[in-house]
Amino acid sequence: MPSSDPRKLRGAVPGLRRTGRLVRPHLAQERALLAGGSAALFAEVAMRLLEPWPLKFVLDGVIAAGGGRIAAEQPADLGTVLVLACAGLLVVVCLRALFAYLTTICFALAGNRVLTRVRAQAYAHLQALSMAFHDNARTGDLVTRVTSDVGRLKEVAVTAALPLAGNVVTMVGMLAVVAVLDWQLALVMVAVLPVFLLTSTRLSRRITGVSKEQRRAEGALASLATETLAAMRVVQSYSLEEKMQGSFASSNEKTLKDGVKAKKLSAGLERKTDVLVGIATAAVLYIGATRVLAGALTPGELVVFITYLKAAFKPMRDLAKYTGRIAQAAACGDRLVDLMEERAMVVNAPAAWHARPFRGDVVLRDVWMSYTPGHPVLRGMNLHVLPGERVAVVGPSGAGKSSLAMLVSRLRDPDSGEVRIDGHDLRELTLESLRPQVSIVLQESLLFATSVRENIADGAPGATQAQIEDAARLAGAHDFIVGLPQGYGTVVGERGATLSGGQRQRVAIARAAVRDAPIVILDEATTGLDAGTEKEVVAALGRLTAGRTTIVITHDLAAARDADRVLWVEGGVVTDSGRPADVLPRHRGAAGVTDGVATHRSSRRTEVDHAAPC
Repeated sequence: MPSSDPRKLRGAVPGLRRTGRLVRPHLAQERALLAGGSAALFAEVAMRLLEPWPLKFVLDGVIAAGGGRIAAEQPADLGTVLVLACAGLLVVVCLRALFAYLTTICFALAGNRVLTRVRAQAYAHLQALSMAFHDNARTGDLVTRVTSDVGRLKEVAVTAALPLAGNVVTMVGMLAVVAVLDWQLALVMVAVLPVFLLTSTRLSRRITGVSKEQRRAEGALASLATETLAAMRVVQSYSLEEKMQGSFASSNEKTLKDGVKAKKLSAGLERKTDVLVGIATAAVLYIGATRVLAGALTPGELVVFITYLKAAFKPMRDLAKYTGRIAQAAACGDRLVDLMEERAMVVNAPAAWHARPFRGDVVLRDVWMSYTPGHPVLRGMNLHVLPGERVAVVGPSGAGKSSLAMLVSRLRDPDSGEVRIDGHDLRELTLESLRPQVSIVLQESLLFATSVRENIADGAPGATQAQIEDAARLAGAHDFIVGLPQGYGTVVGERGATLSGGQRQRVAIARAAVRDAPIVILDEATTGLDAGTEKEVVAALGRLTAGRTTIVITHDLAAARDADRVLWVEGGVVTDSGRPADVLPRHRGAAGVTDGVATHRSSRRTEVDHAAPC
């Protein structure tokens, strides 16, 4: 994937160009604001060009004419010139302030609107990317790209790019006026520019490189913080606080060092630029004064030159001041464009068509699939699930069982082979018509930090309150939900942390039930629950799957006993198939599987033994 090279002087330019290509389609919607901002910018530049001239008229027309004495012979004329010059200066300054305000408002509003849409586009793109991308990406870094990187682009666009653009236009205009007045002084002003470019080359290159490293380190820091906070139960259970704090401190220290280094380099460039501007000012002052004494310039014109000189060199100061920010913006833009250039692996085919309601006939034909190239998880998998049939897919961990859920819901595509429903290859169907017809209940019931009502309705956006309550009753969740502080309106914690495991699972079952899908996949849906909770969840799952094509993925033999058929999967292929009574006894005791009934009996015996002394 292309990205700018921080080792080159132009390291920031490719990143800004790539970012420009990303935002260009959105700029068309802001044509009116951009046009108004540009008009205000040129008007502001015109006022800047006019601002020194009232002072020239005062110097040349009043002070020089008066010669330091009271000019009794022309008091009215000199007084009029003085009043008009002061009034003109006030009008020019006020107009410049007004146009500067309008410029800032127009460009800032347009920039924020554009980048807000870019952020929305990036977030939508993230959700469209395949699981193959998300399985290998770091969540914290992705969050940083969508939030912090876009925010940095906004900030730089308003505080750095906009003033720099205005000052560059001003510099060009002032150099043009100065060249008309006295081309020799204009050459003195221009002569310092190559020196500035040579001086800033090395420092700009280093600032760009350091800024890129700083943004990478900040992304890694955000990833570490996100992962640690998401796994806080594990961190505290295993007393990993010091280890995590050490890792965080190390990454945090790196961002500090990179940030300080970038600031030092920027400060050095600013001070060198100040020295160059001082040298140029002294040269213009000396040569200009010489020409005034020679009668080639008036004192007022020399003052105009000096004023223009300070304003014309402001872009150089801005470039030195904002080099770090612009380099960071280039790095942020690069990271954002890198994300937007990621292509989803699972997409609608050009000729994909809308699927009709499924009967639920599921077929995998010679399916190979791998998460890492060259290491297949499924090795020519073949299976056939009839409409309404309940099939248990059993086998040791890592055998490829959960990959079936990914394939049937088309979260992933097979490397080779076919996955068909009702005789149609899933790649021929649109994702929008396929996925709503498949409900999945996972081992880890992830809920969002919204109300219980919204979490259930996520299964079928637009579901009515009656449909939500019917789904909750089917899942055995209605009674405990109405007992919550705000009932269905109760907001659960992040990932449903304020509910018990059984409650989370039943809300997840309700979410699957409101979907009313003809195909249901249970992926280790009862694993990790205690015996009492498991009994309630199993009953809810039975109501959910009644009359539907059901694929039960499990390593617990007890969970497969009520299936119509059991498929034993090992090494990525189906090695045994038949009725539960025939298949399960042949694999009892196999590595990586459990017998839930035996485990529960053992648990109950332990409870009795502990209770006996009492």
